[in-house]
Amino acid sequence: MSVATGAVFRSGTDLPLVSPARFEFKRRVPDWIVALLLGIVEGVTEFLPVSSTGHLLIVEHWLRDPAPMFKTDLFNVVIQGGAVLAVVIIFQERLRQLFFRWREPATRSYWLKLLAAFAITAAGGLVLKALKFKLPETIAPVAWATLIGGVLFIIVEMWLRGRPALVEVTWAMALAMGAAQLVAAVFPGTSRSGITILVALILGLARPQAAEFAFLLGIPTLLAAGAVQVLGEIREPSGVPMNWSLVLLAGVAAAITAFIVVKWLLRFVQTHTFVVFGWYRIVLGGALLIFAASA
Repeated sequence: MSVATGAVFRSGTDLPLVSPARFEFKRRVPDWIVALLLGIVEGVTEFLPVSSTGHLLIVEHWLRDPAPMFKTDLFNVVIQGGAVLAVVIIFQERLRQLFFRWREPATRSYWLKLLAAFAITAAGGLVLKALKFKLPETIAPVAWATLIGGVLFIIVEMWLRGRPALVEVTWAMALAMGAAQLVAAVFPGTSRSGITILVALILGLARPQAAEFAFLLGIPTLLAAGAVQVLGEIREPSGVPMNWSLVLLAGVAAAITAFIVVKWLLRFVQTHTFVVFGWYRIVLGGALLIFAASA
């Protein structure tokens, strides 16, 4: 989830979520199924406003003694790259416009706003990484961030009823969305896409435009996260053996599922609100808290 989302939004820590006696498969799941499952979960949840970190942690805990490679930041970064590739394909026409028609005032303004938002995220992420300022990816912070985010979505959508929405991203919106990504860097379970979309809605941006800007902003953010993590692995190898065929399988699964989910979400927000995601987060966060209490 990455500023480094591979390293900041999701650290790959192996901390217990609930009692080891609960919610585990009785036999060790084959590695290829683990890779496929984690790739699918990453692809489905990375760009939905529901927290990929929380979902991946839950799946990793349910799996009985998965191979060490599945808990590394390097594995997480690669499959996250698959999800990013799907967004690049979906927005290829928009990206082509940004690159080749940048002389047009409207295009240049949008491009500069994306760069400014990313600059805020990147600079803040580097500071957070240097300070090692982040809550642990254990059940409590993930559950609370998931639940609170759901409540906020419902409150904001209720507040927005009947209010006119802007279709153009302002500088204030862009800078706020860049800063919002840092919240997800500090609080696992917040959801990078979720918090950026939520901030945009509060500032008056229409849902389709909020989702588009959040997704486009996610491309450099997640790619930068991956670069930081890979460079760190090169400088200080973790020593964990990687089965690259399984990594590729997970990355492809993430790309395919992310493509389907993002295409669906872009159509969904044309005529629907984010209330359904708010209720989903509330249910998921509450369930996680119950599981933790009963552990």
